[in-house]
Amino acid sequence: MNFKRNEALEILGRTPTTLENFLSGLSLGWMECNEGEGTWNPTQVVDHLIECERNNWVPRLKTMVEEGGNKVFPPFDRDAHITNPSKTSLSQKLNEFKCLRFQNTEIVRGLIISDTQLELTGKHPAFGEVKLSELLSTWVVHDLTHISQIVRVMAERYREDVGPWEAYLGVLKN
Repeated sequence: MNFKRNEALEILGRTPTTLENFLSGLSLGWMECNEGEGTWNPTQVVDHLIECERNNWVPRLKTMVEEGGNKVFPPFDRDAHITNPSKTSLSQKLNEFKCLRFQNTEIVRGLIISDTQLELTGKHPAFGEVKLSELLSTWVVHDLTHISQIVRVMAERYREDVGPWEAYLGVLKN
């Protein structure tokens, strides 16, 4: 197993700043681009990450640590940010994400004090029994997935403009 709590927290702690540095001040064209119908633009990805901070990772973590056993996780709507979109600016969204993430990583630091806790389990509605270490690993890879998604979506915006160089641009490979 490669998982280490402190290494996970390194990535989780950097994601808000990474997104802020990458997305702040960009024109609307960059923020509204997507990969077609039913896909998310960078702003929607940030909204999704905020929704996850509020209603996904920490509630599940607390279920495992505080209630233990095979307690079923509280429900989470992965598309809540689409059905009930935020009306705030990107700057406000990024700031909210940063604040929520800071609070949540502090919760992780406070609740997980031993490696033996990483073996605690909870019950995912689709996957069944999962370990705390798997939840935390997934949180990290979820961040990396959405950072990658944002980059891919933005690259897609210029697909037709790169001409023959498309053959050399891995981000544009399907």
